[in-house]
Amino acid sequence: MAGWCILSIRKGRHCAFELHAHLVFSTKYRGKVFNDKHLETLEGIFRHVCNEFEVELVEFNGEMDHIHILVHYPPKVQLSKLVNSLKGVSSRKMKLYHPELVKPAYLKNALWARSYFAGSCGGASIDVLKTYIENQARPD
Repeated sequence: MAGWCILSIRKGRHCAFELHAHLVFSTKYRGKVFNDKHLETLEGIFRHVCNEFEVELVEFNGEMDHIHILVHYPPKVQLSKLVNSLKGVSSRKMKLYHPELVKPAYLKNALWARSYFAGSCGGASIDVLKTYIENQARPD
């Protein structure tokens, strides 16, 4: 298919894949608690968790009350399990690495809000994919 970047396609034993997700986590009650040092620590924690899941953390950034990550993941990974691990591990480790966060950030003993955003992304647009599928040489 024209326009696809072959370099980003990963291969497993029985499949080739290019699955990306954009994830956004907000702090509990959108508390403005992070500074640059906190975000550096979070990025390291997220990279470690992603490696455990055989997921590539492509991009990370954040603001005082939320973070954005872009991941490239294999089909065997359930995004909900990855998210639970990312949020759980980071919440526990941030208490250890940055105890100054506990009072302002850990409202109801939680760093993160329960909800999160997950969006699929990458590859061709939906319109390009629809056109490609519509134009297949269907037998008579």
